[in-house]
Formats: sequence, C-alpha cells, structure tokens
Amino acid sequence: MATSVFLQFFHCLNQPVWTVILRAIFAEPTYMKTYLVGGAVRDKLLGRPVHERDWVVIGSSPAAMEAAGFLPVGKDFPVFIHPQTKEEYALARTERKTGHGYGGFSFYCGENVALEEDLIRRDLTINAMAEDDVGNIIDPYGGQSDLQQRLLRHVSPAFAEDPVRILRVARFAARYHGLGFTLAEETLALMRSMVCNGEADHLVAERIWKETERALAEPWPHIFIQVLRDCGALGRLMPEVDALFGIPQTAVHHPEIDTGIHTLLSLQQAARLSPLPLVRFATLMHDLGKGATPPEKWPRHIAHEIRSLPLIKQLCDRIAAPKEYKELSLLVAEYHTHCHRALELTAATLLKTLQALDGFRRPERVEQFLLCCEADARGRTGLEARAYPQADYVRQALQRCLSVTSKQFLTQGLNGKALGDAIHQERLKQLQTFKTDQK
Repeated sequence: MATSVFLQFFHCLNQPVWTVILRAIFAEPTYMKTYLVGGAVRDKLLGRPVHERDWVVIGSSPAAMEAAGFLPVGKDFPVFIHPQTKEEYALARTERKTGHGYGGFSFYCGENVALEEDLIRRDLTINAMAEDDVGNIIDPYGGQSDLQQRLLRHVSPAFAEDPVRILRVARFAARYHGLGFTLAEETLALMRSMVCNGEADHLVAERIWKETERALAEPWPHIFIQVLRDCGALGRLMPEVDALFGIPQTAVHHPEIDTGIHTLLSLQQAARLSPLPLVRFATLMHDLGKGATPPEKWPRHIAHEIRSLPLIKQLCDRIAAPKEYKELSLLVAEYHTHCHRALELTAATLLKTLQALDGFRRPERVEQFLLCCEADARGRTGLEARAYPQADYVRQALQRCLSVTSKQFLTQGLNGKALGDAIHQERLKQLQTFKTDQK
C-alpha cells in the first residue's frame, strides 16, 4: 500500500524532484541524471522549432524505471515512455558490432555507462550533444563547432558499423541544405568505404523505404539522391535512378541534356509544387525508361514511357514502396507525355487518359499526376518558371466529365453495360464541346 501511494504521488512531481526521491527509495546510484539529447538540442541551438524531445538516463536500471511508472517500449535496448509527458527516455548504453546491418549489434546498458560513452555511439557530431536540467550543453565531440561551420561530420569510426547511417546522413543533408550545411569530406569517404565493403548491401527494404520517405518530405529531397550517388549507395539501392546519369537527351527540349540532372531538377520542382512525398517519389520515377534506351538511339528516347514500367515495379519492390506510390509512379511514367501534349490530344485520347488515371472516382489522383507533370516540364535548365497551361486544361476537362452523372440515364431505364456506354459517350461529347470552346 505504501509503495502504491508513493507512486501516485511520484507521478505528479516534476523530473528533477522525482529523480531525487527515486534515488532514495530504490537505492539508485547518487549520480543518476537525465539529459535532453539528440535532435532537440541540435535544433534548439539552430533556432529551429523543437517538435519532439528525447532523453537519456544515466545511472538507472530497467527495474527502477518501471517501478517509477515508466512504460517499457524498447525491443532491442531499454527505452521507456514517461508516464505524463509521453516522451522517450532511454538508458545510456554502449554497443558492440556482432554482425552485418542495422540489427548486428549487442548492447550494454549498465548503471556505470557514462554520458560521453552514450554520445559517442551516435551518428553525427551535431546529434551527439546533451543538455542538463539547468541548460548546460555537454558537447564532447565538437557538435557546436560543426553547427557553426554548417558541417555534417561523423562522431567516430563506429559510424561505419551501421549502414542505416548512410541514409540518415543523406536525409539530414536534404533537411539542412538550405541552411548551408555540407558533408564533411572524411564522412563522405567513410560512407564510400562502407558501400565498397558491402555494408550497404545489408540494408533491409523496410528501413530503406522508411528513410527514403522521410527524406522525400524534407525541403531539399534532391540532395538526398545526390548524396547517395556521391557515396555510391544510389547504384546499390536504386540502380534504375543511378543509370540515368550520363544519358543524353535532345538539347531543344532538355537544355541540361543529362537525364540524371533533369531528374534531380524535376524532383526539386516537385518539392516546390507539393509537400507530398507521394508526388515527389513519382516525379523521381518518371523517366526511368530513358536509362534503358539503346545507345544508338540517343539522344531520342522513343517509347521510354513503356520501358519505365517494369523498372519502376522492380525498384518499388526492392525498397518496399507502398502500393499507392507504385501506382502513381506507373501512371506518371506512362502518361506524362500525354499531359505535355494535352492541348493537342483528341477528345477520345483525353478521355482514355482520364480513365486510366481513375480520375472519375479519384480526382485527387489526377491532381497529383498533374503536379508531377508540371515538375517534369519545369525541371529543365532555364525553364524552371515556364508556364504550364496543360494542367489547367486537364483540370477543366476532368470537371466537364465529372458533370456527367448516371442519374439522367437511370431515368431512361438504362443499366449495366448500356448505362456505362451512355455515360462514356456523354463524357466524350462533353470533351468534344470543351475542345471546341477552347479554340
């Protein structure tokens, strides 16, 4: 009963007070402390909003944490959820490489693990800082200096033991590019050695996708792809994208000429047009077929749209991209040139395209498709601000089709195939009238 009453009282107290009580009641070491760590410290020093806070606990044990009301959630090592704030508290730990990949580690979380030992296992110096309960910054590995120099630099050689860090560094580069951050040469060299040594080959599909999706949501997602290419990882993870670099296109349509550069420029435009990772990913995929054009056909890429389709499928399967990402990517690849020529299309071809996009049931997909097509049109050197009237043209055409409903035909007694045919013919008629009105 006494313990139960104590815990109820304990839950109402602030962290600095309950830490003292916990030490006394559960005989924990007198040096037990909690520190704010990682991204919260980094972004606070950068003057950026802090959206979540993570904590590390020095000098405690799993039993003491659970006795204090923390909820254990860690699968690989002790991580706990605070009973009031719901923030994560992890016991300080060291780790030792025991195998390949993200899961190839053993962990030690004893009460004698020092804060500096916990911080040294982190990826970048800017993520290896801590803040104590009175606001002092603990920075044993030069994180503040690297923040000032706008440098992404690894903490220790142990960085090379975890291939996920290649993706994480590329993602951080995509986040902070606009602030002037660059990748330290020694870190890039280490990432290249990891790729050469085969460590990147042990990345599991689900983790590749998780980091890729997060990177696509960053302000500069094309930097994520560029960093992966710079270290050689793109050729291992997305060889279909890597193959686009060095492939020429006709200069009249593509002043940048290089298909890989065009792809990065298009992705940059997609990031300006939409915050959706879905739209950005489909834009990244839109020209994969050009990488399979026979060299003797260069710089033209006739039928690259169809050649893209099996490449998109195999890439999406390899990195575990969700179904909706694969579906939109396939549609953009196959029909983006239709959109570019929308004003020239016959009413029948325009209707067929809208049907292929499932636009009458999912008009939001048409909008996503149009954003990708506009990003493609603007992803060309010197044409970044070009007008793209095709998008509004297709939007208006879709609205004409959506104005046709089954109601008027049901009153005529039509059903089944006859009803579908009547709706199709009326939509075609509406598009023919629409095209006449646009002249």
